[in-house]
Amino acid sequence: MSLLVPLYVHPAEDPGAWHRLITAASRTHAVVLNPANGPGTAPDPAFTAAARALRAAGARLLGYIDTDYGVRDPALAVEDMRRHQEWYGAQGCFLDRVTATGQGLPACRRLVRDVRRLGAATVVLNPGVHPTPGYLRLADLVVTFEGHWSTYVSVFTRPAWATRHPPERFCHLVYGVPEALVPLAVRTAHERGAAICGPVTGEPPNPWSELTPALTASGP
Repeated sequence: MSLLVPLYVHPAEDPGAWHRLITAASRTHAVVLNPANGPGTAPDPAFTAAARALRAAGARLLGYIDTDYGVRDPALAVEDMRRHQEWYGAQGCFLDRVTATGQGLPACRRLVRDVRRLGAATVVLNPGVHPTPGYLRLADLVVTFEGHWSTYVSVFTRPAWATRHPPERFCHLVYGVPEALVPLAVRTAHERGAAICGPVTGEPPNPWSELTPALTASGP
């Protein structure tokens, strides 16, 4: 299992969660840094230290950028990327609340082009659902599900076009998984075409604070 970890809790609020993440950093696909719904207005020393430790442990760091489904000024999103790079050494970005429709595709294409020009080596899009297929051409990874385990097992569907792409292009972020069912959640994600997943036992607001069961289930 390869985990994408959006650990949004502050390091000073839950240092144990960050310690567990740093210890398991080499076994993650990437870690999303989100000091203040983005990079914030000034460097946060706690996040600076955590980012340094994660990089030293071999993690790929992605800066959190909210697009507000295309409503937010793209210039602000690009500035967020620059701050994530300068303050926390982010190698890429996690574009959250991305549009999923064809209508929003051109604006998303321009934004991805701009952050890549700034040096974002890895771009992850999170519409949280399967978007129009054109979005897949823009990003390295697309999150096509984010939600509770109960929803994942009951209402998830995969369009036919998604089956024609390698699973390494898709991610499912699933929380609220009973600990005994974490291995099943991993198998389910793979069966549904997602090589990158995040089945964790935690619940909102910071479900990925509970990393140990998922990382244990992934094997050595």
